[in-house]
Amino acid sequence: MIIHVNNNNDEHLMKINVIIIYNNCSEQSVFCANLMPKLTISRYLMTPAINIEPSCLYIVATPIGNLGDITLRAIEVLKHVDLVAAEDTRHSGLLLQHLDIQAKLYPLHDHNEQQKAALLIEKLKSGLSIALISDAGTPLINDPGYHLVKACHQAQIRIIPIPGACAAITALCVSGLPTDRFCYEGFLPAKSKARIDYLTQLIQEPRTLVFYESTHRIIDSLQDIAQVFGENKLVVLAKELTKSWETIIRLPVNQLLSWLTDDENRQKGEFVLMLEGYQKDPNDELDPTAIKLLQRLQQELPLKKAAAIVAEVYGLKKNQLYQLGLEAKS
Repeated sequence: MIIHVNNNNDEHLMKINVIIIYNNCSEQSVFCANLMPKLTISRYLMTPAINIEPSCLYIVATPIGNLGDITLRAIEVLKHVDLVAAEDTRHSGLLLQHLDIQAKLYPLHDHNEQQKAALLIEKLKSGLSIALISDAGTPLINDPGYHLVKACHQAQIRIIPIPGACAAITALCVSGLPTDRFCYEGFLPAKSKARIDYLTQLIQEPRTLVFYESTHRIIDSLQDIAQVFGENKLVVLAKELTKSWETIIRLPVNQLLSWLTDDENRQKGEFVLMLEGYQKDPNDELDPTAIKLLQRLQQELPLKKAAAIVAEVYGLKKNQLYQLGLEAKS
């Protein structure tokens, strides 16, 4: 592709001739546009040089799987900052080696961040520039960095985001679920009881729900989702995004569990789970006598037991009754 820029002595109106050559055949297209002044047109034709600012923290997103997803700005920043704070220096060292970047790495992870943040603040105050990266994706999204960023704000140190890959956003955009409003919840609790209690609070959440989950808990978490939301709850599972075994599947949770258990290999990888938000059914109005019975039983029994009894008597959803009881208590 050959690009010619003619400014015709007018710094606001430029003619750009673009010639694209395919197998010895050329096709020329000419278009005019009211573009920015001629001195800035190079921004659109080439990668601008990055001027690294002293005493500045850069939050740099890195690929979540496919190394080709690193951005040009991220590469330039990582090349030229004085220090790279990394969640795992060995893991990040491989990425930097792949990019042919010689950088001084500094470990910053969940176990040392609160202690090391003060030291990094001093380095920033002394004039050093620092980039913060995580093992994959955008730092602070279920990754270290919160304490450091908060400390930078308190110390009035400038923070510059270098955007890029994020598993939650990548999954959402292909989910087929509403994305105008969504609720990111990170990883669910590890223990089943805590997980069920947590999910129960989200039964009537109208926004699309987004969770991360690991290989070891994917089945247990989906079973608890089925118990709390019902077996027909629509779930979109995205695993190994941008990698060779990338999979995106959209099924009711009971069918999704069957799909996963049919092949243990499907249970391996890094998962994003997305649940359709609550939609009130106009036909879901409860029988007033059922509500009255629930209120009476609540006085004598734990709410969970009371909801189970009323659900059995009236053929209603136990979770709906449980939520109603919670609302009555608050």
